[in-house]
Amino acid sequence: MTQITHIAVTTAGALALRLSGSDLMWAYLFGVLIDADHFIKYPLYKKKLQWTKRQYFHWRTPLQEPVSFLWLIPFSIWLSSWVPIIFFSLHLVLDYLTTYEKRPWFPFHRYATLGLFPRVSNTLKEGMVLAASLLFIGALIVRGYV
Repeated sequence: MTQITHIAVTTAGALALRLSGSDLMWAYLFGVLIDADHFIKYPLYKKKLQWTKRQYFHWRTPLQEPVSFLWLIPFSIWLSSWVPIIFFSLHLVLDYLTTYEKRPWFPFHRYATLGLFPRVSNTLKEGMVLAASLLFIGALIVRGYV
């Protein structure tokens, strides 16, 4: 999913949970900014593919795979906050909706998957999630929850 969708879903979740302060920071860090590791992989992507685009290039680092729960759960316990786990989980669901290669147990195992519903268009999935998030945010505002 694009950063816009990650921001919309994270905002919807943060509003629904009425987060503020450090919890709000953790929500955006694990819901959106966790994608910063793409900057590490981007030069490798361009070098390997000689500036051509390939749809299923594996650009994820272990930081964005379910294996990250091995360090994230102890980190959340140390913080005494479930916010990082909740928003990292939301981020993972969005990423696994998009059809490109993912390796859930990397670096421990090489198993790869294209994610959930690989035959459904990424554009359609993105549009539906973004629309649902924006409608949810709008409903929260209209009902005076925010």
